[in-house]
Amino acid sequence: MLRRDFLLSSGALAATLAADPTFAKGAAARGDKALLALLDAIFADQMQHSPEYATYLGLDTGKLAFQRSRLTPNTVAERNAGEARARRWLARLSAIPASSLGAAAQRYQELVRYQIEQGLVASRRFNMDGLQQPYRITQQGGAYFSTPDFLNSAHPISTAADAEAYLARLAAFAVQLDQDSAMQRAEAVRGLVAPGWSLDLALGQMAKLRAMAAKDSSLVQSLVSRAANKGIAGNWAVRAEKIVAQAVYPALDRQIALVQGLRAKTAAGDGAWRIKNGDAIYAAALAEATTTTYSPDEVHRIGLDQVAEISAQLDVVLKDAGLSQGTVSERLGVLNKRADQVYADSAEGRKALIDSLNAGMTDMWERLPKAFADIPRRPLEIRAVPAEIQDGASNGYYNSATIDGSRPAIYWINLKSVGDWPKYSLPALTYHEGVPGHHLQGSYAQLSGELPMLLRNNFISSYGEGWALYAEQLADELGAYKGIERAGYLQSFLFRAARLVVDTGIHHKRWSREQATDYMVQTTGFARPRSQREVERYCVLIGQACSYKIGHTAWVKNREKAKAALGDKFSLQWFHEILKEGVMPLSMLEARIDQRVGARLATG
Repeated sequence: MLRRDFLLSSGALAATLAADPTFAKGAAARGDKALLALLDAIFADQMQHSPEYATYLGLDTGKLAFQRSRLTPNTVAERNAGEARARRWLARLSAIPASSLGAAAQRYQELVRYQIEQGLVASRRFNMDGLQQPYRITQQGGAYFSTPDFLNSAHPISTAADAEAYLARLAAFAVQLDQDSAMQRAEAVRGLVAPGWSLDLALGQMAKLRAMAAKDSSLVQSLVSRAANKGIAGNWAVRAEKIVAQAVYPALDRQIALVQGLRAKTAAGDGAWRIKNGDAIYAAALAEATTTTYSPDEVHRIGLDQVAEISAQLDVVLKDAGLSQGTVSERLGVLNKRADQVYADSAEGRKALIDSLNAGMTDMWERLPKAFADIPRRPLEIRAVPAEIQDGASNGYYNSATIDGSRPAIYWINLKSVGDWPKYSLPALTYHEGVPGHHLQGSYAQLSGELPMLLRNNFISSYGEGWALYAEQLADELGAYKGIERAGYLQSFLFRAARLVVDTGIHHKRWSREQATDYMVQTTGFARPRSQREVERYCVLIGQACSYKIGHTAWVKNREKAKAALGDKFSLQWFHEILKEGVMPLSMLEARIDQRVGARLATG
């Protein structure tokens, strides 16, 4: 197992050299050592300036222990400083000739250059923080939304020093809220304000965070309960309550007042077209999310074609299950409400639901050797999304573990309404978020001895979400779905195909939120509250919803092409070893799989 300060030690470079076959055989060119040292330096720089990321990875110890008490400032100065560092790193990266590098090092250079350049597009072209998240405060974005969840789920409480660091971060949260408010106030002048309903949802969540007496706040109780569980003595409740009452709540009140004022002024409409340069911003966001050059019209057409194809497959499965009357969506709607498919809307029902997810994960672990080798069996916890943010949170999402495993990975499921989760639909989500989905893919990359640390924990949506959707298909191929659960798997695919239609509909064809929700309900059979929550996510996180099915299509295409070329030399275990090489844009993924196929054919 890696030490937390692995990258910062002098052994990091040697370990990478020893682990990579290209280097080990002496085939690497003279520039390899220089490149790996530079990638190490870039990662070390990230850790120096990204306290939350350092905590997520479990690297906020030793020389980086100071980061456990900090939060990243939300200021223009911080953004400008980050961009300046990125440009400097890009210049140094480009100064190393590709011709001086071995094959693996060339891939690392290409990937890091792509990621740095892509990260600069938003600021260079549009003077924005990010392409896919154009608004500062939404029902899914802002410090009020992310920091309490981070403090509760990622900040460790094992020692008195950890508790002190939590208090420092709690005080920094108040500062962060005011910084967010200042940034949103400035961005409002340029029209970068979320749609009115998004602000309403954000205000509702802020009100929930603000409603309790400070001593009863989740911000206080998270520290108090975890310190008590570890037997850490101290007046944590009193000190945390004082910070919340005297600093956090006043800052939150100021933000609530700001958002209430913006609510009356924000532009009408739901898509990116409502903001200046909205069409160009959406096209750039779509390119970033999918790592393709597809136009919005092309993505829309792909979505419509796939909706028709998957609906036809579902029609057959539903008829085989005795559901033959009405449209596919109507039949799925009937299935959603059938007594044998619904968990009780109670604490007991929610526990039974999560127990079923854990049972499904246990079963899948036993099936994985049929398709994978060298399986990294890292722990995975399944938890309900905290009640304070469930109104705006996604239906399901994944947080990776620390590098050393001191904090396990977490698969979160939004249980605001158990009616959103008929039993037949749950296995597909679990295979997507857990294994063989995000958890397995991330574990392979994070534990890969062949990758520089900089590339072990990055994420590209079209690769990662495409893989997770491919994992749902693979689960079917491994025989994991039982009976009507296969309809849930196909419904999941139908849902992701509908996203292509809806996301481009909202941001390119100027659909309203209501029109998009109607289409989602009529197409997928999902309950309207769940469908609307999804559509609302696409309105403020633009383009990202298209990455799933575009990425999945690329994974399937590449597998079929490799299988056709290799014949008897093809195996799933061999194909899936590509996960050890980390995430990459889809074009690079295709090229790399083609190279691996060529090498395998050359072995005779």
